[in-house]
Amino acid sequence: MSQAELTRPASVLWTFGLLRNELRTTLRRWRTLALLGVLAAVPVLVGVAVKIETGDGGSVGGGGGEGPAFISQITNNGLFLVFTALAATLPFFLPMAIGVVAGDAIAGEANAGTLRYLLVAPAGRTRLLLTKYATTMAFCLLATLVVAVSALTVGALLFPLGDLTTISGTQISFTEGLGRALLIALIVAASLTGVAALGLFVSTLTNSGIAAMATTVGLLITIQILDQIPQLDALQPYFFSHYWLSFADLMRDPIYWDDLVKNLGLQALYAGVFGSAAWARFTAKDITA
Repeated sequence: MSQAELTRPASVLWTFGLLRNELRTTLRRWRTLALLGVLAAVPVLVGVAVKIETGDGGSVGGGGGEGPAFISQITNNGLFLVFTALAATLPFFLPMAIGVVAGDAIAGEANAGTLRYLLVAPAGRTRLLLTKYATTMAFCLLATLVVAVSALTVGALLFPLGDLTTISGTQISFTEGLGRALLIALIVAASLTGVAALGLFVSTLTNSGIAAMATTVGLLITIQILDQIPQLDALQPYFFSHYWLSFADLMRDPIYWDDLVKNLGLQALYAGVFGSAAWARFTAKDITA
């Protein structure tokens, strides 16, 4: 057996060990736990607000039942709280949390003086960068599932559960509704891949974790403001946030895939561009901390 064949299993095991250590370190931080706590609280606040407003027989958003997508349906079926909570957190809370974690990925290590020691170990810059991105993506999925599970729990406690009426007006079973809720959560997590790559790139530009996090969140806010300006409608389809709420099309019957595919393709493009930029910057960076 050649030396390369002997070292390959050890290299793979070391990579998984590095990923496991990064996940454990990230999830044990008080900042991460606080972010997850805020995300879990949003469905609770929405559910309680809807319950209070409709407790006397009123309707959500006033007499006509107007309101954000899905919110008028929560009183009929608690599963709609999952869709409402994801729609409420996706424009700001979820990307802000991802921006904080991604922005701190490299810059935080440099600020703490641990980045140089990570590179002394047999990680290599490319492997370390990929591990940081994989950790951020794992947090994307976890954060989305925290919102969804919290919303499902609150919805089950405060409202009835049963068959769902889709946006198209057709009925689907509760089991199929749960399946679509899981698919929506996965789509929402995938919608954050571009944000994660952007944050990782910003993190390679500075040795200050706070500066990287603030810059990433600031860029998120700026892009979303630009996405609301009518005069920029020609550019808006290229903003990573433009198709975020297309997950609502999963509640149509049949499912409308066009905007969903555009969203996933756009996220892949942003991940490729900013991931490559992060790699080019990090592999050429002079590590002094």
